[in-house]
Amino acid sequence: MTDSDTRARNRFIIIQLVRISGVALVLIGLLVMNGRINLPREAGFVLAAAGLFEAMLAPLLLARKWKTPSQ
Repeated sequence: MTDSDTRARNRFIIIQLVRISGVALVLIGLLVMNGRINLPREAGFVLAAAGLFEAMLAPLLLARKWKTPSQ
């Protein structure tokens, strides 16, 4: 593998991990909102909103930041 292939693979893995952690955060927020985890319900809303941002918008922002400039 060349250096650019390794960098692309690592960036792909990071984007997928960000998506997965966002989904996990949404699920934790839903558990808090349902009372399965003993935290205030408002904390569940905050966790779910942060997870949605992380799962949907953060990968787009990372891809835009790492995009190869056009020549």
